[in-house]
Amino acid sequence: MTTPGGPDQPALTRSLAAKTARRPRRQPEPLAASSPVARVLVDVPLPHLDRPFDYHVPESMADTAVPGARVSVRFAGALHDGFVVERAGSSDHPGRLTRLRRVISSEPVLAPEIADLARAVADRYAGTVADVLRLAVPPRHAKTEAEESGTAPLPPPAPDPGGWLEHEDGVALLTALTQRRTPRAVWNPGPAAAWPELLARLVAATLAGGRGAVVVLPDARDIERVDSALTGLVGPGHHVVLAAELGPSERYRRWLAVRRGAVRAVVGTRSAMFAPVADLGLVAIWDDGDDLHAEPRAPYPHAREVLLLRAHQQGTAAVVGGFARTAEAQQLVSSGWAHETVPPRDLVRATAPVVRVSGDDYEQVRDPAARTARIPSLAWRTAKDALQHGPVLVQVARTGYVAGLACQRCRTVARCTSCHGPMGMARGGGEPECGWCGQAGWTCPACGGSQVRLTTPGVRRTAEELGKAFPGVPVRVSRGDAVVSAVESAPALVVATPGAEPVAHGGYAAALLLDGQAMLTRTGLHAGEEALRRWLMACALVRPGPQGGHVVLVAEPSASPVQALVRWDPAGFAERELADRRLLRFPPVARVAELFGEAEDLAALLRMAELPSGADLLGPVPAGEDGTERAVIRVPRRFGLQLATALKAAQGVRSAKHSGGPVRVRVDPVDLG
Repeated sequence: MTTPGGPDQPALTRSLAAKTARRPRRQPEPLAASSPVARVLVDVPLPHLDRPFDYHVPESMADTAVPGARVSVRFAGALHDGFVVERAGSSDHPGRLTRLRRVISSEPVLAPEIADLARAVADRYAGTVADVLRLAVPPRHAKTEAEESGTAPLPPPAPDPGGWLEHEDGVALLTALTQRRTPRAVWNPGPAAAWPELLARLVAATLAGGRGAVVVLPDARDIERVDSALTGLVGPGHHVVLAAELGPSERYRRWLAVRRGAVRAVVGTRSAMFAPVADLGLVAIWDDGDDLHAEPRAPYPHAREVLLLRAHQQGTAAVVGGFARTAEAQQLVSSGWAHETVPPRDLVRATAPVVRVSGDDYEQVRDPAARTARIPSLAWRTAKDALQHGPVLVQVARTGYVAGLACQRCRTVARCTSCHGPMGMARGGGEPECGWCGQAGWTCPACGGSQVRLTTPGVRRTAEELGKAFPGVPVRVSRGDAVVSAVESAPALVVATPGAEPVAHGGYAAALLLDGQAMLTRTGLHAGEEALRRWLMACALVRPGPQGGHVVLVAEPSASPVQALVRWDPAGFAERELADRRLLRFPPVARVAELFGEAEDLAALLRMAELPSGADLLGPVPAGEDGTERAVIRVPRRFGLQLATALKAAQGVRSAKHSGGPVRVRVDPVDLG
């Protein structure tokens, strides 16, 4: 049919067919002559696809698609990025292989040992390698890749022991690092120890032995102190700082210098736990109980556990340090995996401030309100005297602490009598109920009381109240959104939330630790451990007792963390805490998985999961007003990997079937409560 005034369609069709027939068919590009198969970790965070996939390597990409390079591939009908983890001569895949689409960058950013670590972390936390690699390898900046990174400087000389002379086995630890051996230590310095300098000497000793080091710290203030100490000890060029505050481009530049071997040591926050340091000889973490070490993105790994995995896989030394000692660190000592390195007791007593508890019997006689007042008379008297000699630190409970329940009569923390989970107020009032298994009602095991009270701390007006009580004395506030790094030695009141305490030049003359009982009765497994850790960190900023340093703690005198603070005995407290965890089957002697999701989705996942023998399922219980539910699964530690594998397999079945909504899985969460 011919349209008037238009072309003859049949004629056009015949002409096009003739041209197509004459055009030669394009031949596919030959494959790489050597190792034509690339195994690629594709950036697809679905559990059932958590494995490498094979692709053919065209000849044009033979020299650029190297192990560790970023590539683009077609996967399930769409383009995805990925990393080449291996080149091989053949594939076990029975079907036809797709070719790599392009090499994004030939820079081998994924080191083999980091790929192995990512797999171990994914298995440990019931996650996927793709999620771990997003944490481990920063986004690419092409312009930065084109820059030269230089060469690594010569190793510095071995440092002198310095403050390690005051630690039992401290000199032996430094010597072992210098000699390229792999000591493993749990380290608790004394109250007045210059811990940044001590940590810097560990890194310097490792560098002197020709190996690299990774040091992970909670926040930017700690990084600044260790960075300064390390630069002063070994000079510039031996280490870099990796922190989010640097910005994407600068952080990638420094990260590349590490990957290329131009820098041998890294100091940073939790993201530095994956730093690809060549010939790694030491992994170290400071203040491992700080919740900033817990990654808030899937699969929610903890920096301490990642570093310990690295130490195991790569055969490195490991140091877990802090003024406090976690139950997890104590388990390393109890199992023989690590040895403790601490100062002798006589030195601890000589350098610790004098600690008094406001509610002890002596103060109870002088002040009947000593156990109930938020700022008892002992605190007022101590602050007044200390302000004549220097600044006074006032630690108040952090805004946003979740209030727990305690016995109205004796203040014993309320925990479930069945599963030992945290008790909370039921919605709409009524009896307390367990946040884990849902059991309602509670009777105090200490005094038999059944009435409970909330432990909400009042912290908003502390600075204002102190300012009125001490007219003419400067009052400074340091908190999470406005942290003050340091203060002078002049008299002043410094009100700070835990973790935001400034360093005082010459040390504080005194410290008032308010809201102690509120911190002890928080919900959560780590409430007592966390309270002691915060107190020890604050007390370490106070002058030694012989120099007039005093601390007043407002809390119940008989509480175990309070007694540990008075004696400055973090190891003893950690040992008792670990024994209690063992008795109650809590982490770290058990592994716990916490699941959140819609009721139907959570029930479906639990039906599919083949849980290990002896697993305890607590819940599900309501976790919100939107229908979300929460379940807790507890297994003996030796079955931890089986639990993670079972949950990941069930997640994989659901993702393969596109079944229902998501269920969030967290293994050993730090805020379990």
